[in-house]
Amino acid sequence: MIRIAPSILNANFDDLPNEIAKIASVADLLHLDVMDNLFVPNFTFSPERATQIITDSPLPVDVHLMIANADTAVAPYLTSKALSITVHLEACDDPVSTLRSIRGSGKRSGLAIKPNTPIESVEEILEEIDMILVMTVEPGFGGQSFMESVIPKVERARHWITQRGFDDLWIEVDGGISLDTIAIARKAGADTFVAGSSVYKSDNPAEVVTQLRAIGETV
Repeated sequence: MIRIAPSILNANFDDLPNEIAKIASVADLLHLDVMDNLFVPNFTFSPERATQIITDSPLPVDVHLMIANADTAVAPYLTSKALSITVHLEACDDPVSTLRSIRGSGKRSGLAIKPNTPIESVEEILEEIDMILVMTVEPGFGGQSFMESVIPKVERARHWITQRGFDDLWIEVDGGISLDTIAIARKAGADTFVAGSSVYKSDNPAEVVTQLRAIGETV
């Protein structure tokens, strides 16, 4: 099974209900990028705006926190209706405690790593993680090119998951996912795909989501 999670990073923030409605009938998740202009050099949503988007979304929301001091800054999202909350390993002093807090709030716990962070850094805490997010671009801005050099991390993570029988541990890839790149990530073992620019910069976002799924399911 694969999941397509359109990111609203490249959507029109002033008209999000309509932007989300464009893909609501064909997507599995809504990917919500929260940036604080500290961990990454960009700002998207305050906790208040983000939690309102989560509440109003017709789709389950996959929250990606690109924020500093994630151990404490995650707190406002724990009481939201999000399906999953992902924090960056690089932004946590105590990732295990933070992941347990996310799970304790009834949500799937996600751990993201930047392109230069070794995948081995998550191996020892796999049992605390419900989703590994492998960034295939540097976090902070949409529209970047897919970094195929990161794909061996996905392969390694898939090997660990298969070897240890963690059947409900998802591997998500985020960055440059398009009709041209989704097959590469799928072959490597990813099962959850964040697509932003390729969806929202197209003339027909729903059709692109449908095409992404078709490609992913035939690999």
